[in-house]
Amino acid sequence: MARSHIADAAKVVPLAAAVTTLAETIRVALAEEIIAGRLAPGTEIDEQQAAERFGASRTPLREALRELAAAGLVTIEPRRGVRVAALTLERLGEMFEVMAETEAMCARLATHRMTAPERFALQALHEASAATVGAGDVGAYDALNREFHSALYRCTHNGFLAEHAQALRLRLAPFRRAQLDGTDRLRRSFAEHAAVLREVLRGDGEEAGRQMRAHMLTAGASLASTMRGPG
Repeated sequence: MARSHIADAAKVVPLAAAVTTLAETIRVALAEEIIAGRLAPGTEIDEQQAAERFGASRTPLREALRELAAAGLVTIEPRRGVRVAALTLERLGEMFEVMAETEAMCARLATHRMTAPERFALQALHEASAATVGAGDVGAYDALNREFHSALYRCTHNGFLAEHAQALRLRLAPFRRAQLDGTDRLRRSFAEHAAVLREVLRGDGEEAGRQMRAHMLTAGASLASTMRGPG
């Protein structure tokens, strides 16, 4: 019975997780350039040039810029345009600290509140991401990674907490995606998910929360290392 539930869940997961909008493609590309330092703080992002570069209209471009502004990566000022913001490592650490505590709470509550079908679905999500790790497919892994975390939010069966966690996740989305580009980060992220899942399936909410907190703080440290660059 368990295998049947897992197989059914695995069929649905890739379709739901693989959808990528043009706005998201633009957001990811610009975020990676900003975080890697290829777009320096203060650099103006010309909307017309950016739209032409991505072969997009102003609508998806502006949606991407709004998301980047919410994450603190750019500033948008009326009549003055869009500029790359200065982001300190201290600020980044604060953001991931809040995210780590929020996700730890979600993992702890979800462990005790999720239903059997929800457990099977979470396990299926994790198993589906294994192939993307082997292929080194960051985009596909990122989509399944988002769904893994979102599933835990829903499994808390606390609507307010789930909404808060999702809103925070959206705000930090550019950073969470960029940290996956770190050396061997896909494999390590997958192993960290496995540790969380193991405790969830064992029913140890406290340990699941601790593993999730460590997972998020490790992600933040990986991103900080990327931003500091070599040396």
